[in-house]
Amino acid sequence: MNRILFLIVLVSNVVVAQVQRHRAVTLMGSRFDITIEAKDSLSAEKYIDESITEIERIENLISEWRPQTQISEVNRNAGIKPVKVDKEVIRLTQSGIYFSKLTDCAFDISIVAMDKIWKFDGSMTTMPSAEAIKKSVEKVGYQNIEIDTIASTIFLKKPGMKIGFGSIGKGYAADKTRELMELKGVKAGIINASGDLTTWGKQHNGKYWTVGITNPFKNDDYAEVFKLKRFAVTTSGNYEKFVEFDGKRYSHIINPKTGMPSTEICSVSVFGPSAEIANGFSTSIIVLGVEEGLKLLAKFPDYSCVLITDKGKIIKSKNFKKKKLIK
Repeated sequence: MNRILFLIVLVSNVVVAQVQRHRAVTLMGSRFDITIEAKDSLSAEKYIDESITEIERIENLISEWRPQTQISEVNRNAGIKPVKVDKEVIRLTQSGIYFSKLTDCAFDISIVAMDKIWKFDGSMTTMPSAEAIKKSVEKVGYQNIEIDTIASTIFLKKPGMKIGFGSIGKGYAADKTRELMELKGVKAGIINASGDLTTWGKQHNGKYWTVGITNPFKNDDYAEVFKLKRFAVTTSGNYEKFVEFDGKRYSHIINPKTGMPSTEICSVSVFGPSAEIANGFSTSIIVLGVEEGLKLLAKFPDYSCVLITDKGKIIKSKNFKKKKLIK
C-alpha cells in the first residue's frame, strides 16, 4: 500500500467543552496520524496512548518482519508443520483468502514470497526476462494455505511460502482502533494509517472531517476533497514507486498471478464502512484495471471508489455520491 497524502483539516480552537489532539507516530512500518476529540487534553492524550497500544498489539500478532510474531512463526514453518495462532490471526488470514478468491488471485496474501526481481529504487535498467518473471511467483498461491479453525492453526503447504498483511493489515488496525475508541466513549476522531483511514463523529465545532486525495500529477493539489463522518477510505497508487521502459510505467503493485507490475491506474481510493475491506478492494482494483475493477466493486454497494488513470482521467464508480459519505 502506498503512502498517499491526505489533507486533514483539523481544528485547534475550543468551541465547546471538547478539545482535539493529534499525534504522528511510526507503527507497522508506516506513519500513523491519530487525532482524538475528548473533554480535555489529558483525556485526549490518554486515548491516543491507548490507540497506539492497540496498533502495537496487532503489529505484534501479524508483522512478518518481527521474528517473534505468530505470522513469522507460520512463515518459518512453511512446508514443515501447522502453527497454532490466535483466532484474530485466523480471521484476518481468512479475510485475505476471501479477497484472493474473489479477485481470482489479483489479490494474494502470499505475494510476500515472490522473488524481488523488480526494483523501484532507480537501479533497474532492463526488464526481467519472461522466465525470471514466471519463476518469481512459484511460491505464491493462497490455495496452499491450510486453516484448521478447530485447532486454530495455519499451515503453508509449500516450503518457502510466506503470508503477510501489507494490503489489509493497516486498514484492519485502523478499524480496530476506531472500534476501541468508540467502546471507550470517544465521540470523534481519525486514525490515518498512511492513507488507510477511518473517521467517526464530528469535530467539536460541528464540522465534518475533511479529507483530500492527492492529485498524482500535482503533488501540491488535491484531485478530490470529501466530508466524512463515520467512514473509511483507503488509497492505493503507483505514482511514488514505479519504473518506466519504452515509455510505459510499471507500478510497484504486482499482479500475484503473473508477476507483472500493474499498469493503467495511477491511483484508486475506495470508500466504505471498513478500512480493512476498502483496503482489499483498492489493492485489487489497481491490479485488475479500470473495467474489471469497477465491475468487481459494483457487486458491493456499500463501497464506492474514485480512480485516476495514468493519463490523469478521474473515474468514479456509478454509486459514488459525496453526500453518502456523511452519515
